[in-house]
Amino acid sequence: MLKRSFDLFVAAVALLLLAPLLLALAWLVHRRIGTPVLFRQMRPGLHGRPFELLKFRSMREALDERGAPLPDAERLTPFGRFLRASSLDELPELWNVLKGDMSLVGPRPLLMDYLPLYSPEQAHRHAVRPGITGWAQVNGRNALSWEEKFRLDVWYVEHRTFRLDLRILLLTLKRVLAREGISAEGEATMARFTGNEP
Repeated sequence: MLKRSFDLFVAAVALLLLAPLLLALAWLVHRRIGTPVLFRQMRPGLHGRPFELLKFRSMREALDERGAPLPDAERLTPFGRFLRASSLDELPELWNVLKGDMSLVGPRPLLMDYLPLYSPEQAHRHAVRPGITGWAQVNGRNALSWEEKFRLDVWYVEHRTFRLDLRILLLTLKRVLAREGISAEGEATMARFTGNEP
């Protein structure tokens, strides 16, 4: 109850205080990347139930000759790189927190395609609401391997406390300002998770 009340209070206050910034970012995304301004995608939430994640767009729509999207590195614009490096693209997720789809702190919501690929232990990351930030984000973010990320996510689920959440939020501010772990080595963002090796 304390965690949810804190999420509601912080998300509501942040959305009010950041409204001018959100409008300015929406205008800039429209001018520099195009419409739609928001990136919407179904992601697994608490117990794997799907919800619609909201973020500012950071990539342009670009397809190859077969109609498939080009690699992230080719679709990510300079302004999009700035949004991701500063984590400003994540701000619309405050609405997801307000709705109850997400928490401020928890394992990051990944792709629906990954659900059948998790081991039983890795699937335990869905025992809590996904978060805007989490234990894996403040311990390496996209510079971590998938195995390391999942291990940290499960550790958080098993050791979560309100005090730990506050610590993660403070560490997140530090990581965002330092722009650490934005992308995996050799990747624009992070390589896809393809399952666990036998």
